[in-house]
Amino acid sequence: MNEKDDSSTDPRIYMAAERTFLAWIRTGIAFMGFGFVVARFGLFLHEIALSNHVTVSQHDNRLSLPAGIALIAAGIMVTLIAAIRHRRYIKALDRGHFRQAYGVTFTFLVAGFLAIIGLSVAIYLAVLL
Repeated sequence: MNEKDDSSTDPRIYMAAERTFLAWIRTGIAFMGFGFVVARFGLFLHEIALSNHVTVSQHDNRLSLPAGIALIAAGIMVTLIAAIRHRRYIKALDRGHFRQAYGVTFTFLVAGFLAIIGLSVAIYLAVLL
């Protein structure tokens, strides 16, 4: 097999870039799906309480709806940013400018956002129950 260490025409590099892009797309879809579930969680709790004839205050939807909308918006942003980064990466490969990484800031922002949303929902559930 003819391999060059710095070859930007190696199809494995393009395939790896596409796999990474598809992983980010899956992450965006997961954000949006989880956002929908979180947004509807307050409604679910309200319906359960009504079926058990328990008086429910209106604050049940106060955190779940904004958190769900934030997750859906984050999913859209992750998908768009992933597409932009993938396009830039492929263009750089086509020009022969292979870079090992395009920065980890985006990854850390996504992880931090998830941690904040997760902590908020956990506190909300602890106070609710």
